[in-house]
Amino acid sequence: MSDTERIISSKENPEDKMWDSSLRPQYLQEYVGQDKIKENLKISIEAAKKRSESLDHVLLYGAPGLGKTTLAHVIAKETGANLRITSGPAIEKAGDLAAILTNIAENDILFIDEIHRLNKSIEEILYPAMEDYALDIIMGKGASARTLRLDLPRFTIIGATTKASHLSAPLRDRFGLVHHLNFYENKDIEKIVKRSAGILDINIDNVSSEAIGARSRRTPRVANRLLKRVRDYCQVKGNGDITEKDCLDSFKMLEVDDLGLDFIDRKILEIIIDKFSGGPVGLNTLSAASGEEMATIEDVYEPYLMQLGFLERSARGRLASARAYNHLGRHKPQTGNLL
Repeated sequence: MSDTERIISSKENPEDKMWDSSLRPQYLQEYVGQDKIKENLKISIEAAKKRSESLDHVLLYGAPGLGKTTLAHVIAKETGANLRITSGPAIEKAGDLAAILTNIAENDILFIDEIHRLNKSIEEILYPAMEDYALDIIMGKGASARTLRLDLPRFTIIGATTKASHLSAPLRDRFGLVHHLNFYENKDIEKIVKRSAGILDINIDNVSSEAIGARSRRTPRVANRLLKRVRDYCQVKGNGDITEKDCLDSFKMLEVDDLGLDFIDRKILEIIIDKFSGGPVGLNTLSAASGEEMATIEDVYEPYLMQLGFLERSARGRLASARAYNHLGRHKPQTGNLL
């Protein structure tokens, strides 16, 4: 199963694009969570307005599904600027970037998603555009080549990335505002669930919003996706209202437990505990036993299991913790390599 097919995956799938846009907040006061970032952005935006200047370039980084694209839309709305959207992989040639930059108007915002995937040659063209608001175009080839500099209007680039470490230092240093989006607190996720339910005209009780929030992996995208699946279940099996019983029944059907683990997460833990006595077990062996690729286990499944304290990596392999035993209802042996 690919990561985007999992209901509790934070990766965006095609269905999410339409779904997220309908629930997207418009202003900072509507944006739930990330309070420190909102306060800093509010000051920066108000200061830029008072000076009648464009906002400094903004870099947003954090795990998928935390609201980087949403925050870019909010910034554009707060500043009253036009938002132009592209992504790092979409800018393949220097001409692609030149076409975008020459069509930018004063104080426009250019949002570049997955900015860490920009080609290095594209980055070099971006440097003077960000720093001097100028575009250097090379005319001709060889000895007759010359550089033509075009002045650009003052504009703002908002870059979003899940891998800030992959950005080159020169590019990273050109962002005046750098913000790290953290995972959300459960209380904020519950507010997001209730807000989304209100927009979609769904009646939901407090227990159900708490249940969805607890299973969302502290990620708004996952919370909204779970809300949609629960709504579908309640409309078919109930009267359309999300009640505690129907909500919990829907999670049983989806095989998502109270910590947001799906059957694949649990299978990996069960293999380590039942087949390898809690570990340590090598990644290659775990891959063969589970039928999942090593890269998928390492990049998709392990991070959340480690956040929960269920799994630990060591030089000898992966080990299941006492917490993992308790969660799966297994008896912890008195001896063995347990955490």
